[in-house]
Amino acid sequence: MEIKVKGLLKISLIVFYAFAGTYHFINPNFYLGLIPDYLPCPLMINYIAGVVEVVLAIGIVFKTTGRLAAFGLIAMLVAFIPSHVYFIQIGSCVPDALCVYPIIAWIRLLVIHPILIWWVWKVKG
Repeated sequence: MEIKVKGLLKISLIVFYAFAGTYHFINPNFYLGLIPDYLPCPLMINYIAGVVEVVLAIGIVFKTTGRLAAFGLIAMLVAFIPSHVYFIQIGSCVPDALCVYPIIAWIRLLVIHPILIWWVWKVKG
């Protein structure tokens, strides 16, 4: 039973990050307002993040690269923490992209983000 759960977690993780990475190209405006304004070239940062998410999702698929890809995803999630803090600082709203109640932004940072890191850790192999 444990193997089936881990397999399901792995497959869903791959699909989640492949979609999230692809979405950086489908709807870049969704992400641009989430990139802190003190960082240069937000469009390039957005596209690089998308490529990295897709590449790491593919890396999870293969046994030889899965562990390294998992550590890459964890590093990426840690690197995104300033973006979550920035989102809270700007009032939890990016017009025409993402607006939530401030408590939801805090839950995203303090609950959902650690769950995403745990999820990657569980499937790292």
